[in-house]
Amino acid sequence: MTSPVTLDLQDGIATLTLNRPTALNALSVDMMKALAEATGQLQRRTDLRAVVVTGAGEHFMAGGDLKDFATHLHLSAESRIATFRALIEQYINPSVEALAALPVPVIAQVRGACAGFGLSLVLGCDMAVAAGNAYFTTAYASIALSGDGGVSWFLPRILGRRKAFELLLLADRFGADEALRLGVVNRVVPPEELEAATDALVQRFVKGPREAYAEMKRLLVASPEQSLSAQLQLEAEAFARSSARPNFDEGIRAFLEKRKPGFNA
Repeated sequence: MTSPVTLDLQDGIATLTLNRPTALNALSVDMMKALAEATGQLQRRTDLRAVVVTGAGEHFMAGGDLKDFATHLHLSAESRIATFRALIEQYINPSVEALAALPVPVIAQVRGACAGFGLSLVLGCDMAVAAGNAYFTTAYASIALSGDGGVSWFLPRILGRRKAFELLLLADRFGADEALRLGVVNRVVPPEELEAATDALVQRFVKGPREAYAEMKRLLVASPEQSLSAQLQLEAEAFARSSARPNFDEGIRAFLEKRKPGFNA
């Protein structure tokens, strides 16, 4: 049986693929479990340079699998609360936290539908490249759900409270160009150029200073919860650690010698 999430690792680059193309990669319970397993594997690796999150076929993820959800409708209110809370706490939350905690850039590669948890997942990645045919919606209000996967945490930080309120409550659909304007994605390219554009970005990270990237990501993830003084202190400590590493030496020498640096970590 084909796994609903696949993980491919080559030369330090991990590609995590949502793999239910005939169902538009809709999030089933089995996919939740497989995603938690795959992101857990990524956390345990020490050889990563970058991670790409993508969807098989023509879509990223069209939200939750409503047919799967419908199998829970016979449950009592109390049982539903227990069941869905357990699914989110055991599989969804650890997956989102694992991607945020990885010390390498995580890039979403988006085409077609990106709805519900699919959008949450994209927002939780560090960068996103979208095909011009990508379209987005929070979708939760359409089935009277409140949201998961960190959507209520990421949206106001990326868009501001008022726009986040609008997108979450109204669940209107918006296209790739609007996603770029809002800051949901970093780049929009023609569909036929999506893989090449993503790979070009990945290669820049692969050739860059891995340990400095890790410090930058830790700082960015921590910053929303810190005071200015606390964040300044975290920056000082990270800067000092970075200055003691060989890549700093290489960066300085490359600048003085008027060449591109050859980072090795």
